[in-house]
Amino acid sequence: MKAIPNYPYCFVCGDKNKKGLNVRFFFHNGKAKAEYTPTREFEGYRDILHGGIISALLDEVMIQAIIAQGILTFTTQIEVKFKKPARIGEKLLLQGKVTGDRGKIIMTRGEAAKEDGTIIATSSGKFFRATEEMKKLLEQQGSGLQSRRRWE
Repeated sequence: MKAIPNYPYCFVCGDKNKKGLNVRFFFHNGKAKAEYTPTREFEGYRDILHGGIISALLDEVMIQAIIAQGILTFTTQIEVKFKKPARIGEKLLLQGKVTGDRGKIIMTRGEAAKEDGTIIATSSGKFFRATEEMKKLLEQQGSGLQSRRRWE
C-alpha cells in the first residue's frame, strides 16, 4: 500500500488539524483505503456517529482515489445511502474507487463498513477536474497541492 499525500489542515485527512479526523489514506489495487474509529465528539445520537461525519469520510475516500492517480478535482455531487448506524468506538473501514472518467467529470464509488464486513453506508460521487488556472490559484494560496504533486 502506498500512502496518499495529504493537505495538513484538511478536516478529514489533515495531520495538523487538531479539530479534524486525522485519517490516513492509502492506495492499493486501484482503491483508496483508510480506517477510522469514531470518538464521542462526533456523535449524532448517543453512541452513534453523526451522519455528516460519515458523509465527509466517504467524500474524502472517493476524492483520495482520484488524487492517488495524480488528478486534482473538486466535489460537485455526492450521494450517501445510510444502511446501519456507525457506533462510537467501533472501527470503520473505508474504501473508494474511480468508476468512470468523462474528461471534466470523474465518477467514483465509496463505502464504509464494520470490521466484520457489515456495510454502514455507500456513496457515489462526481468530481470536477481542476483546470490549469485553478491549480495555479490553489498553489498560490498554499493549498498543499505541492505535496500532492509527488503523485504526478
